[in-house]
Amino acid sequence: MRRAFLFVLDSFGIGHAPDADRFGDAGSDTLGHIAERCARGEADRPGLREGPLDLPHLTRLGLFHAADLAAGRKPAGTEVSGFFGSAQEISSGKDTPSGHWEMAGVPVTFDWGYFPDEGPAFSDDLVAAIIAEGKVPGILGNCHASGTDIIARHGEEHIRTGKPICYTSADSVFQIAAHETHFGLDRLYALCETVRRLLDPLNIGRVIARPFVGETAETFKRTANRRDYAVPPPEPTLMDRVIAGGGRSLAVGKIGDIFAHRGISHLRKAPDNMAMLDRALEAMADAQDGDLVFANFVDFDTLFGHQRDVAGYAAALEAFDRRLPEALERLRPGDLLILTADHGCDPTFRGTDHTREQVPVIGTGPGLGTGSVGVRKSFADIGETIAEHLRLAPGPHGRSFYGNIAANA
Repeated sequence: MRRAFLFVLDSFGIGHAPDADRFGDAGSDTLGHIAERCARGEADRPGLREGPLDLPHLTRLGLFHAADLAAGRKPAGTEVSGFFGSAQEISSGKDTPSGHWEMAGVPVTFDWGYFPDEGPAFSDDLVAAIIAEGKVPGILGNCHASGTDIIARHGEEHIRTGKPICYTSADSVFQIAAHETHFGLDRLYALCETVRRLLDPLNIGRVIARPFVGETAETFKRTANRRDYAVPPPEPTLMDRVIAGGGRSLAVGKIGDIFAHRGISHLRKAPDNMAMLDRALEAMADAQDGDLVFANFVDFDTLFGHQRDVAGYAAALEAFDRRLPEALERLRPGDLLILTADHGCDPTFRGTDHTREQVPVIGTGPGLGTGSVGVRKSFADIGETIAEHLRLAPGPHGRSFYGNIAANA
């Protein structure tokens, strides 16, 4: 029996990519800079965490050996029990869909549409269409912004006027924040569907519903009812190939949204990383021969990377690491587990956007080999490795490293 498990630690980069200059991200290093801050005691937070970054299980799988390949950060003398490498992105963006699509075997070779950095983000014509077709009295925001900041800034006016809060970022994205009860969750989703249709000619990657609750700027809080409306991938992904081969694609977290719910056999959602890990463990137990479990752990990105919360990011990594043995214990002969990321979001770097970084490729499985799989020239190598493990035909992008790790499989 052969099964595969792909866990994405959203935004967990391990050193700037060779083309980071093109994105203004030279010098970014999510893991390295968090580790440095922790070592200097600058990420201590009473009641949350303190001291050096403590990731014993990820370290044993080869995390810091992967970081050495990516950024020249020499690992401590820990014996490695898994395989490790780093991967570079060839897609044209540093956004969530690009990273996930590429690791699923479909690099984004076209350019997404983006909104202007200066002045109003959205054109008068687009705003007028949203107001008319979305049946709203107007919009608030119309700028590049951090989601939590713009809700604090405009949330009370939104409740008072009924105008949704619309904003973007460096990604190809249109985000709409609205109150779950005052505006209505179903109404927010319907508005996002309208905006998705209006943006299709502009090739915008995602429209994201960002519901929140609370009554004042001090009490506003985003909820777990986020929903992404993404453009579907232009080619069959790894999940499509799994299903065509007779297996199932079991998605956890926002994977379904990222792939426009194409190639998804079953979907499990949850409000936070620990609950998503619970769902991922359930999916591992349910997985059968030929199945893929594809899980995204989004808190690293949304709660800590974008919020530039070093201590929170470090604590979230440590919490994940403490529970990683639960996944390792569920591995059976014929299983392959890979942990990776979709981009960086260095909480010590300038701004609040993603950072163009290399990502870790670490993993294990009963009977699989250990040691380096090198620097992979595309995230698509991850998908091709899983495909070969599941005995699927090769795809058109990427090169499998399965031969490096399967000597004893």
